[in-house]
Amino acid sequence: MGRPSSGPSAQKLALYDKLVATVPAVERKGATVPYTACNGHMFSYLSKSGTLALRLPEEAREPFLNKYKTTLCKQYGVIQKEYVEVLDALLKRTSELKEYFTLSYTYVRTLKPKTTSKKDSA
Repeated sequence: MGRPSSGPSAQKLALYDKLVATVPAVERKGATVPYTACNGHMFSYLSKSGTLALRLPEEAREPFLNKYKTTLCKQYGVIQKEYVEVLDALLKRTSELKEYFTLSYTYVRTLKPKTTSKKDSA
């Protein structure tokens, strides 16, 4: 048996995978904390508690927070200023959330690629 808090529920993971699949160029990574990244920049993740965080550009962040009555993401006591918390009800509406997921992906593609010390294993 695994530990009870070893990661998000299978249902949340399935919803996240369905969302990630809406952008074919994106691949989900991570086991305990599933995430997506591009050019070394993470742009979405599913926390251990099952909360989806989405990295949005500044001009989209405030409208998203107001529309969905949510907050910036907070992890380990730190507010992540570029990440919004996606409520469970919205996570279930893939077609509606896809617009923001795509926006998040497009945003990180504009950022300067990070150099990584790890080599990709083929």
